[in-house]
Amino acid sequence: MTDAGKNSERSAYDVVVIGAGPVGENVADRARAAGLSTAVVESELVGGECSYWACMPSKALLRPVVARADARRVPGLSAAVQGPLDVEAVLAHRDEEASHWKDDGQVAWLESVGADVHRGTGRLTGPREVTVTAPDGTEHRLTARHAVAVCTGSRAVVPSLPGVEEARPWTSREATSAKEAPGRLVIVGGGVVGVEMATVWQALGSEVTLLIRGSGLLPKMEPFAGELVADALTEAGARIRTGVSVTAFRRPAPDGPVTVELDDGDRIEADEILFATGRAPRTDDLGLETIGLEPGSWITVDDSCRVEGTDWLYAVGDVNHRALLTHQGKYQARIAGAAIAARTGKTPLDTAPWGAHAATADHGAVPQVVFTDPEAASVGLTLAEAERAGHRVRAVDHDLAAVAGSGLYADGYRGRARMIVDLDREILLGVTFVGPGIGELLHSATIAVAGEVPIARLWHAVPAYPTISEVWLRLLEAFRG
Repeated sequence: MTDAGKNSERSAYDVVVIGAGPVGENVADRARAAGLSTAVVESELVGGECSYWACMPSKALLRPVVARADARRVPGLSAAVQGPLDVEAVLAHRDEEASHWKDDGQVAWLESVGADVHRGTGRLTGPREVTVTAPDGTEHRLTARHAVAVCTGSRAVVPSLPGVEEARPWTSREATSAKEAPGRLVIVGGGVVGVEMATVWQALGSEVTLLIRGSGLLPKMEPFAGELVADALTEAGARIRTGVSVTAFRRPAPDGPVTVELDDGDRIEADEILFATGRAPRTDDLGLETIGLEPGSWITVDDSCRVEGTDWLYAVGDVNHRALLTHQGKYQARIAGAAIAARTGKTPLDTAPWGAHAATADHGAVPQVVFTDPEAASVGLTLAEAERAGHRVRAVDHDLAAVAGSGLYADGYRGRARMIVDLDREILLGVTFVGPGIGELLHSATIAVAGEVPIARLWHAVPAYPTISEVWLRLLEAFRG
């Protein structure tokens, strides 16, 4: 590993990557696979947000919650799992999955592919130049012969409201790394982070209140997804209030409760408050102004993830605001890495839709699973999105509880499936599933949407009986009539 503080001479590489989260790691891997010398700059932990404060710890927390919920619906097993979760064991497992917030393993992996890791804050200081400020304040300049890839991700947004500094609200980082369950937890926001953390902490013993500015949960998915998740959270004991906004906080004692003031005049007292209301790009201290871009802004790119107006700068993952999901950022990294290698070797690029150097899936085949109880999963367009885009479409729905495999999976199964059919091309533009155990069902839908598989051919994809996947047959039967 290169120590950025040992010297101040200029070091040259083919590719310099700023940010060593999953996206930056994958850009580096693809660049090294193409034989390009690569430096990776990281100011925090190698492995990034996903490994330590998002995907891995949150899903480690959610898994026992969802497994217990599933077990409670199975005859012969339900009586054995009625007690509370072992909170200490759940948190210990979370710590293990987050590698105890140490990145030795991730650093070793990057070194194994031949990338040099530079510890410190990387800033652009001109075209193809990155200056790394090490923790001890020394500076080290890196130059890129061919490409610089910005993979710095995004950060949680906390609104500037009266009392916010004294209130010390949680963001997703504190919510996924907390050492104990707060007695009372207020969650502001009804998106993915809000509903997943409500699911976790309600099950681990917190009294949870969700405050939603809009009319329902999971607003970017089909409306029935948020409705089914809201019903389950309410049944579990959470309170959900819609159409309200936080206007101020009060926390007189640092270790005391926080009072949340709402725009309807009401007040709620809690032990902690979590803001899950959106994210901003980590580009405010990146040196974008040195190359004519706006600090703190999202970075606009083409489908190869190259920044518009440059021939050397790439922005991959959250920073380009195309699809703020780890798996989608890693997909972009594979595309960008291939594009960098092709341009370096002066070979033709295939940037046509679904080509080797085009992140086409960002536009219409983005998959996501929300690991609540029930799970919610979708890929592609919702009905509203398809209609706004001008497609002539039909939504086909089916009750997941009416599938034989669902009844075997759990007593009292509740769920729903929808596919959006492009009537002119007779392909799928989007699919949504909501119900227990449907997360692993999503990739079949992703293949259908990304592959633009004709409905006529899907009819020949026979689902095994009796599985929940039989819902595909039922949806196709409903479409054909």
